[in-house]
Amino acid sequence: MRKGQNPAKFVKEVAKPERITVALLNYIPFLSGFYAETLDVLKVSLESMRKDAGLPFDLMVFDNGSCEEVREFLVNEKEEGRIQYLILSEKNVGKGGAWNVIFGGAPGEIISFTDADVLFYPNWLKKSVELLETFPNVGMVTARPFRTPENFLQKSITWAKENAKLKQGDILPYEWFYEFSTTLGFSDDELKKIYSETTDYYVTYKNISAYLGASHWQFTTYKSVIQKFLPFDMDKPMGQVRQLDERMDAAGYLRLMPAERYAQNMSNTLPTGFRPDSISSIKDLSSKGFWELPFIKKPLLALYNAIFRVYYK
Repeated sequence: MRKGQNPAKFVKEVAKPERITVALLNYIPFLSGFYAETLDVLKVSLESMRKDAGLPFDLMVFDNGSCEEVREFLVNEKEEGRIQYLILSEKNVGKGGAWNVIFGGAPGEIISFTDADVLFYPNWLKKSVELLETFPNVGMVTARPFRTPENFLQKSITWAKENAKLKQGDILPYEWFYEFSTTLGFSDDELKKIYSETTDYYVTYKNISAYLGASHWQFTTYKSVIQKFLPFDMDKPMGQVRQLDERMDAAGYLRLMPAERYAQNMSNTLPTGFRPDSISSIKDLSSKGFWELPFIKKPLLALYNAIFRVYYK
């Protein structure tokens, strides 16, 4: 039997969400090996995101089954008011599973998705939304220019040729290309080869310029657009996310990047200038050469990979 009236009945209004929801996906299963610095990377990403986005936003974090230390950090961030929506998944449901929850439940009219290893520069969100709202039929905007596979740009190229001013060639400075692509694990020789064999598409529309291209690691989109692609059916935690790029292009949506850099991939290590003294001080640089020897490094990495598969497959 009910006793009294629910106090919530007397509340006259509720808080309204911001127009933009920034959604961060995180996965840190342990804090050693490959993941040794990733909690610090996450902290730097969050700090840079909030510092000067250029537009107000609510922050949603989906944690994909991280270790206890990481979950405790995120819960504290939520309790301190720095995260508005926190989802803690018991298991790693993969990027596709996380996207289904994020894009299905984020309250904002605009959703800006990011992996947890992105370093943001001032006005990153403002410039992304500017492209989203200026160009017609935009599917996704990634906050820095880089070389995007041309096979994911066919509809964008066709539109630009017919409706805007389009340039093609080596427009993206090699330094910018190298700065981003070197974090993906390519050697210098491989990067030079990729740069020589690919091209940029640079479009100007209503006096605003952008590169054609975007990617799944960070992008801003309308919720009404991204929800058209739900659900994402991926049976692996990684490696299948390019289906979003393919499906966006096939549906005829533009994929854009600003003319300037407003974000950078950190991968699993902190960039120069952000490394805490406590981390740099424990690096034994004199012994690094030994561990890099091929006959030492190769079997140890193989063992590490085998252990990871046993516990986290």
